Amino acid sequence: MSLDRRTFLKHSALLGGAVGLGLPAAAQAFTADGVRPLLYRPEAGSAQPKPLRILILGGTGFIGPNQVEYALARKHNVTLFNRGKTNATLFPKVPRIIGDRNVAGGHDGLKKGTWDVVIDNPTRNPLWVRGAGEALKGRVGQYIFVSTISVFSDNSIIGMDESGPLHKPGDPSVWASNDGANYGPNKVQCELDAKAQFGEDKVTIVRPGLIVGPGDLSDRFSYWPVRIDKGGEILAPGTPNDAVQYIDAEDLGQWMVRLAENHTVGTFNATGPKSPTNIAEMLYGIKAVTSSDAHFTWVAADFLAANQVRPWSDMPVWMPPTGRTAGFMAVNCNKAFAAGLTVRPLADTAKHTLDWYKTRPAAEQEKARAGLAPEKEKTVLAAWHAKVGR
Repeated sequence: MSLDRRTFLKHSALLGGAVGLGLPAAAQAFTADGVRPLLYRPEAGSAQPKPLRILILGGTGFIGPNQVEYALARKHNVTLFNRGKTNATLFPKVPRIIGDRNVAGGHDGLKKGTWDVVIDNPTRNPLWVRGAGEALKGRVGQYIFVSTISVFSDNSIIGMDESGPLHKPGDPSVWASNDGANYGPNKVQCELDAKAQFGEDKVTIVRPGLIVGPGDLSDRFSYWPVRIDKGGEILAPGTPNDAVQYIDAEDLGQWMVRLAENHTVGTFNATGPKSPTNIAEMLYGIKAVTSSDAHFTWVAADFLAANQVRPWSDMPVWMPPTGRTAGFMAVNCNKAFAAGLTVRPLADTAKHTLDWYKTRPAAEQEKARAGLAPEKEKTVLAAWHAKVGR
């Protein structure tokens, strides 16, 4: 573990840092869809890649620290560009360019320097992509943009691959909006601007699903390990066979560095696990890393809706696998796995997330941003038992 990461742990209480593992040497090229990645498996003892000059826009939030630490362990030369406000003490030895992308001239600090690859993590405003493109014009070998599967306009399609239908690009009047309804359309516009600014042959677009693990302040996954650890009867949504997808932030961040090492361009859906997984497997897998006496009561989706229990927010990592959300948790990520994406066991993510959560201030733990409040859970469970007669 690097000194920089120790600083991060001290100041941010983030656990489970990246391990600077080696990657195998280049194998036979993969040519489908214009991709030429390796089927990477993190294996110790393999050759180090050629050092790259990597500029990370952001780098100190949720995904970024995993990229930085992994890139440093792989002997790359890393520079950060951000406002210097989020986890400002993280990676003190890494060069940092200060800039605020929300203000005029905020990208001016990027007008000097040349980089083999730029990784753009936090952007949901197309003006940020345009600003970066204008400032970096002609001095970037590859631009990796973190998009989202929310760009897709039809979530009823099971097995959606990268060619699926997209939202109409967001209107300029809502580009700066943080409204969830504008998130997907604005990301579509960002993707278009990335290709226009940097050239399609230099752009890698990564579309993650739900990103989870230590450091996630949204509580969109941590609700489950925390709730299961407390034990007792737990309201579980839908049926045990309902599909779920998620990706550990560390796996995602490290994979993006490997995309840079191999200069892999193209568009990739990026979530996991690799094999189809249902919510029962997820919940029981999380329970396995605890000593909890938790037991699950499965409550039908229509009953949850009638009792104002919302999927995704009240019941994180879950969407009803029917109708317009039938394919939301069944996205096709074969292209990403062929391009070297690897994912860790659920037990690792669950344990590290739970350990990290317990280090958070009590006030944060009491005001979770997602999940069902205890009293609401008891009320809905009582109503469900009354309905089904047990």
